[in-house]
Amino acid sequence: MKIYFDMVGCRLNQSEIELMANLLRSQGHEILPDSHNADIIIVNTCCVTVKAAAESRKIIRRAARGLTVPVIVTGCWATMFAKEALALPNVVKAVPNHKKADLVADILGVPASVLEKSQFIRKPLLGERHRTRAFIKVQDGCDNHCTFCITCLARGSSKSTSIALIERDIKAAIQGGVQEIVLTGVQLGSWGKDMNPKAKLRSLLERILSNHEIKRLRLSSIEPWDIDASFFELWQDKRFCRHLHIPLQSGSARILNRMARKTNPDEYQALIESARMAIPGIAITTDIIAGFPGETAADFEESMTFVQLMNFAGGHVFTYSAMPGTPAATFAGQVEYAERKNRNRLIKSVLAKSSKKYKEGSIGETYDVLWEKAKPVDSVWQLSGLTDTYQRVVCTSSVQLTNSISRVRIDRLSENGLKLIGIIT
Repeated sequence: MKIYFDMVGCRLNQSEIELMANLLRSQGHEILPDSHNADIIIVNTCCVTVKAAAESRKIIRRAARGLTVPVIVTGCWATMFAKEALALPNVVKAVPNHKKADLVADILGVPASVLEKSQFIRKPLLGERHRTRAFIKVQDGCDNHCTFCITCLARGSSKSTSIALIERDIKAAIQGGVQEIVLTGVQLGSWGKDMNPKAKLRSLLERILSNHEIKRLRLSSIEPWDIDASFFELWQDKRFCRHLHIPLQSGSARILNRMARKTNPDEYQALIESARMAIPGIAITTDIIAGFPGETAADFEESMTFVQLMNFAGGHVFTYSAMPGTPAATFAGQVEYAERKNRNRLIKSVLAKSSKKYKEGSIGETYDVLWEKAKPVDSVWQLSGLTDTYQRVVCTSSVQLTNSISRVRIDRLSENGLKLIGIIT
């Protein structure tokens, strides 16, 4: 059987389709780079924003265009809007998130226990989803109930992946030649809290580094209340990537309270300062929502001033969109759309300045760069890769170096200021 995967959304969605692809390969099936010759299409969807929901519908239609093969959809949008999903062309099944783990077993008609024992070597997905880094899912669901977010409804409460399955996936990735492991989850920092006896994410990380020969280990997004200053002691192991994505969402104490975020600006600032003291050169990135219901001009100014103070190395800014089913969608004080877009633009400009400042601090420094892409240009290769601080680096090489790590001295910024231009030492 030939299968094509596509997705919308976060790194967790990426890790899930990578795992499904590996399980199908382990049973002798072929993963395709596009949908043209597929026997079945699987799409992992997202609805964290209205835009993501629209993109999910678009991806499903695009995958099925001109074909008669069955399409199976899963993920958050397919969970929350199953009837709408089933009405799209060729869609034969909408698998909710709580049944996603059994999706491959159901397709193949084998017990899930058989697949859990599968031994496989991780191979990157073909086509647009090709990644040299391996995204390993260690946790799903969320217990936070932020008022703007539908994820806790779409994915349920926090659930930890067992250590045995995590280590199986890491071993498969290492055997497949992966240079960097990215641990991902919806609420990554809650790993182990639902176990008996309870465990902590820190113990999992220490075990992984102790038991596996990993070149680089990176964490995906982690909430500020799930870690403390002692957590940063882990970075004494130089295999840890010096990058943390810690969502803020707003720099206004009042708006954070309306969002039901379990932090305030003072606590957040203290955590970031602890990280920077413990991990020299660390890149801190974040998420901000512009125009949350009830956000006054004064709230926005407070938020923007705080974002300026934090000097983030980058981040994502989301224009607030009312997602049906979330408490915030019913809040009074909905901000006019034009004003939400204007606030988005202003916050983006602040982040762009601090991002450029962080990149400028890299000039003259030397980093280990993991090359993700290589394109032949004239008689050389144009390489593109990432530092451990998650900075995009480009340079030229006489040899193709994809999925290898090189020492690179940063020479300057690109003309648009978005990339670092380096020289392999």
